[in-house]
Amino acid sequence: MKIAFFVSEAIPYAKTGGLADVGGALPHALAKSGADVKVFLPLYREVRQKGIPLLKKADRVTFAWRGQPETFALWESLEGGASVYFIDKPALYDRDGLYGTPAGDFPDNGPRFAFFSRAALEALRTLEFAPDVLHVHDWQAAIALAYLKTELADDPFFRGMRTLATIHNLAYQGLFEKGVLEEIGLPESLYGLDGLEYFGKVNFLKAGILYATALSTVSQRYSLEIQTPEFGCGLDGLLRRRSESLAGILNGVDYASWDPSSDRDIPASYAPGRLQGKAVCKQALLGEFGLPAEGKDLPLIGMVTRLAGQKGLDLVVDALGSLFTLGVRLVILGTGEAAIHQALEKARRRFPSFFGLKIAFDEKLARRIYAGSDLFLIPSRYEPCGLTQMYSLKYGTIPVVRATGGLDDSIEEFDPVKGSGNGFKFGDYALSALIAAVKRAGRVYERPEGWANIRANAMACDFSWARAAQEYALLYADLARR
Repeated sequence: MKIAFFVSEAIPYAKTGGLADVGGALPHALAKSGADVKVFLPLYREVRQKGIPLLKKADRVTFAWRGQPETFALWESLEGGASVYFIDKPALYDRDGLYGTPAGDFPDNGPRFAFFSRAALEALRTLEFAPDVLHVHDWQAAIALAYLKTELADDPFFRGMRTLATIHNLAYQGLFEKGVLEEIGLPESLYGLDGLEYFGKVNFLKAGILYATALSTVSQRYSLEIQTPEFGCGLDGLLRRRSESLAGILNGVDYASWDPSSDRDIPASYAPGRLQGKAVCKQALLGEFGLPAEGKDLPLIGMVTRLAGQKGLDLVVDALGSLFTLGVRLVILGTGEAAIHQALEKARRRFPSFFGLKIAFDEKLARRIYAGSDLFLIPSRYEPCGLTQMYSLKYGTIPVVRATGGLDDSIEEFDPVKGSGNGFKFGDYALSALIAAVKRAGRVYERPEGWANIRANAMACDFSWARAAQEYALLYADLARR
């Protein structure tokens, strides 16, 4: 089967978040299973700076853009795995940052990603690659389906091609002023409630929701949540109308990179059946955060997260005093909102023997937190999929999560009687619910047999990309039959 991916970021080329993990790992897993996969990305400055070897496939690809001839160059990565191609337009993509600077988004992001989407369609023609399924990701690529609906509707090259639009986070929709339609060469007739209009703006993501053959999102629970007013971000009605075409598939993780038996960034390796190294990692982590060594027998909770309200940090700030009364320790790594930074810094000064904090992005330290903690706290208001709970499971660090999105799909409440389950969950976004979940975890932690049981369950979980790729392959096959 032939699959084309349009995505705005992908590892190892360019990354700002979890979308890049999907954009890089899923095509590679599909290719390993035998699919013919081609991935299309903008050629950002970041890609050039990494020195990744590229081969120029076409110096000047010409197509009609806003009624005038426009050109771009097309490059191919010489890295292994799925074939990856880059749309080269320096005026649009040769910048510091993928979407903007610390001061804000680039003001021309609408035209930037509309050009990428339209040019990638032309790149398919240039490569003579007519996919069975075109898979577009988030608003940056969803707008490609508006061109297939209008300008290219009668083009024989694209006839019969099925499309899948994946929503990674519905909160990010690509909203622009009405005039953007003229800027990107789409007819004004698309501006309306049955088109791309959204509360007086043009909504790029809506093109994917309206025009894709099918839709997917990154967990089964999130696919249901986004059909409700609470999580639907104003699009829940439209998503309910398309519910029969909406699937939820959990993302995966790369266990070749995330495995405590081979991780070179942690103080000692360990694996199921030989866990001595985990105790070494905990002792080292306590020292790294300046927490008393005599606290090594108390439960240590880790968090690696964006310090924002969406991630539940306001709830954590309110819970600190109650948590430390229970006797647990807590270490947090992340960056985010200034008000949360200040509240956490104040708490660190107040509870120096219980609370360690680092305001930074540090992947090596993140790995040491996964390895050295006993519990991993994820109290998100909403979480489309989440990867941190999957990493913590592999490292034998038991998740305590709010039952939302992919957290609910991937974590099963531990049953001390049956010995089943891999973590602890709470439903209400409330201080009492969070504390109750930590108390349940603490009671199991105090029983060595029960703790060994849940840790073994956690480390045995399989959230590999091979599993996710198999589910996508079944979805693609279903689309191709339609």
